[in-house]
Amino acid sequence: MDLQSSIEIPDKGKADAPVYVGKEEDIKQSQRITASVHDREVVVFYHEGKFYAMDRRCYHAGGPLHLGEIEDINGQPCIICPWHKYKITLATGEGLYQAINPTEPSAIPKWRSKGIKQRTHKVTIDNGSVYVTPSDLSISCDSDYYADKYKKTESSDMKK
Repeated sequence: MDLQSSIEIPDKGKADAPVYVGKEEDIKQSQRITASVHDREVVVFYHEGKFYAMDRRCYHAGGPLHLGEIEDINGQPCIICPWHKYKITLATGEGLYQAINPTEPSAIPKWRSKGIKQRTHKVTIDNGSVYVTPSDLSISCDSDYYADKYKKTESSDMKK
């Protein structure tokens, strides 16, 4: 049985239930949308054949990630925050930075991880519909501050 096409949608009142965010073809065409998932602003990206979802506001200063550019960094697709150019992996939410080891003779900058900074969410496709399931909110993440600060009160606020 294909798990991607047979999702059981739990009670809409549950905070961890999948939320419909749009049609697969529409998101593929626009490459990104913003949506409210259980009062949390998220951005859904479609990049190189894959869907990704994360909190819409950057963990660093609340920048609008849905307006950022996607770049490949060290073989990982990353969103670049338009405010301060912070780099965040789409798949895991890790913050990336470049650093040098001053003890090396040719100190060439290398990409390093700050760890998971941006909350990512699960994206599921079911018969052409795209759903986002929030990640475990009991585990703290740096982007929670801005997600809470800009929390939506409407239950279905979708924008392109």
